[in-house]
Amino acid sequence: MTSSTARIKTKTPSPYKLLHIETDTHDTKTFRFELAADATLDMLPGDFLYIHATSNGKQLKRAYTPSSLPGTTGFFDLTVKRYDTGVVSKYLHDQRIGDTVLMSGPNPGGHWVDGMATRVGFVAGGTGITPMISIIRWILHLKLDVELFLIFANKTEADITFRQEWEDNTQQFANFHCHHVLEQPPPGWSGGTGRITANMLQQHLPAPSPDTCIFLCGPPPMVDSVETTLKELGYPEQAIILP
Repeated sequence: MTSSTARIKTKTPSPYKLLHIETDTHDTKTFRFELAADATLDMLPGDFLYIHATSNGKQLKRAYTPSSLPGTTGFFDLTVKRYDTGVVSKYLHDQRIGDTVLMSGPNPGGHWVDGMATRVGFVAGGTGITPMISIIRWILHLKLDVELFLIFANKTEADITFRQEWEDNTQQFANFHCHHVLEQPPPGWSGGTGRITANMLQQHLPAPSPDTCIFLCGPPPMVDSVETTLKELGYPEQAIILP
């Protein structure tokens, strides 16, 4: 990224043109939006955008974290799961290439800042993975001296977003560890099963220490229960980050 790069951040909703759609899983797609060739989103890994949409005359906005590498110029990606009850996720999944979508931001979420920790745990449920992918890609891309531990919980094997990338990272990077947990595992599944337990967190996350932080994102009931368990295991409140 050069000094002439324009850094985009808006308070008011601005239109972004949809360039490309990639199918990730049966209900999750990555949407690529256009920026000027020399422009990038002004964000740290884990920050988010609001998508603005109108449904039945009501203005709605929902937060989504870009999954593309911060500092990327010319475009950014949003990876979004379609929920039947999610008005904005359905709206996005109905868009076609060439359509424009209104967004504002980026806004600061619970984000990664280089140097904040040397051992980082990630606990993600379902679409809670999107802020994590941005942070993990950033750390691996910059070859930072940080050890990464991901616990990723999903309903079924078909729901695992970025699965190939997790497998590639595990083989390619000695500092990346990944543990999958499924509610409905297939026969012969070797990963975790059921809900995320204290035992799983102890086994697959770095132990509490001044050099450790844990990012936690997923459905609110999961986040509440895991956050409580992490505190019981001795992680201080300031070490648990909710992007």
